Amino acid sequence: MEQTHHEPDWEFHFRSVDNKPGSIAVDLGLAKVAPVAEKPNLLQVSVQMVDPRPDGLSSLQETIVLQSLEDDLEEVLREFCKATYAGRLTSNGHRKVYFYMGAPNGYAEHVQQVMQSYNGHAYTAKLTKDENWSRYFNFLYPEPEQLQSIKNRKVLEELESNGDDLSKARQVDHWIYFKTAEDRASFLQSIATENYSVVTSDYLASSEDYPHRLHISRTDKIDQLSIDKVVLLLRRLAQKHNGDYDGWETSIEV
Repeated sequence: MEQTHHEPDWEFHFRSVDNKPGSIAVDLGLAKVAPVAEKPNLLQVSVQMVDPRPDGLSSLQETIVLQSLEDDLEEVLREFCKATYAGRLTSNGHRKVYFYMGAPNGYAEHVQQVMQSYNGHAYTAKLTKDENWSRYFNFLYPEPEQLQSIKNRKVLEELESNGDDLSKARQVDHWIYFKTAEDRASFLQSIATENYSVVTSDYLASSEDYPHRLHISRTDKIDQLSIDKVVLLLRRLAQKHNGDYDGWETSIEV
């Protein structure tokens, strides 16, 4: 039974791999359905680049070829092995693509068939057991702060698509939830010199774990660097005071 019906949500982030720069693209949407019991096997196809950049990442020309290669691999492996494409790593002159699948179903022959069209690229294909999808969750998936930065970027892209002038500073609202009123008070004390206004501070009986809500606002710039700095600091301070940072909103400025 096919059980990876999900809304694909491809995003990218960077991480150091063996002290070398690495670029990861990952389908975040899979987190809602993973691990998929019917697909306990991880297929890793590692392709050696012909002409990588000096830092080991892919040049523009290489990127075009690799994208085509990945599309072909995904199509064949989905058709013959019911494989799910989870993500890829680009680092140290190699592109590694990761698929989750059930029975092997002659995967090696199918990979070889695709790679014959790209005979300038040496490759290896390896199938391993990964029932918990640990490669997906512990390596491909972003760290919590990277995920927050991705969420920030998505909000900015949405604003920009609505004609927003991101260079304009404006009121930015933040919501943080706490387990106790004391935690909320100590958090407020920690940001006392940061010029935030308290919009509301209330109690939600419907929320068992974090019932003490705090809504604060401040005028800020919202380019990616600026909003990341603001949000990641609030997030860290919230965690320090047993709180849960829930996100931010702002108005469109044109």
